Amino acid sequence: MILVTGATGALGQLVATRLAPREDVVLGTRTPRSPSERRIDFDDPASLDLTGVDTLLLISAGYGEDDVVIARHDSVISAAEKAKVGHVVYTSLSGDGDHLTYALAHRWTERRLRESPLDWTILRNGLYAEFLAAIAAPGPDGTIAAPLGAGRLAAVAREDLAEAAALVAAAPAQHAGRVYELVGEEALGGADLAAATGGTYEPTSLARTREALIAAGQALPFQVPMLMSTYAAVAGGFLDGSGVERGALRTLLGRAPRSALDVYGEALAAA
Repeated sequence: MILVTGATGALGQLVATRLAPREDVVLGTRTPRSPSERRIDFDDPASLDLTGVDTLLLISAGYGEDDVVIARHDSVISAAEKAKVGHVVYTSLSGDGDHLTYALAHRWTERRLRESPLDWTILRNGLYAEFLAAIAAPGPDGTIAAPLGAGRLAAVAREDLAEAAALVAAAPAQHAGRVYELVGEEALGGADLAAATGGTYEPTSLARTREALIAAGQALPFQVPMLMSTYAAVAGGFLDGSGVERGALRTLLGRAPRSALDVYGEALAAA
């Protein structure tokens, strides 16, 4: 049996679609509504019954303070150890993202898996191309005002990451003990995004962007430093993919990854 956690999230839903033809897949969700779903609530250890699970696809618990995310992941891994799960596939964060404020919980989880008796595979996902549409969208006049400096982001399509996760979960033994860096093959900067949208790119400061985020009041307190560290890491040249070994995504998919620029445009159109 393959159990996918976070099956109602953006990545989890895409993975579930990829695995849908299989009859041995169970979807973990807080509110199960069908026989193919099982209640899995990271904040309720009592719900983490992994009995009968051969492969656990552990999709990261998502945004939260470090201690919250670490506690969630620890509970799931402990449940996997108790149930003697055969293999854990974990969706982590790209190795060139170590400067991001939210990297710590991912690296803690990787270490926790390495120290466990479980077989594991770590998928170090790059940042989504769809995410670029949220942090570097053109304004009404077509201007992209963002603190990206002259930096670039090796963004990757969420759909490609979902497909890679589904492929690994379907044949985990082939990937035991492997850490895959799944970043995009093209690194995009503000000028690239502006050229694709027919607008202009105007680099702005981190301070001004932070003030705007706080003034908007739409981000939770812990999300502001997350976003700011992302901007700073891109501007500093730490997320362009040059610091990690590329090519793993193409190898897993057996094809070229989707164009991050195309995905960025599609995300803007959908919004």
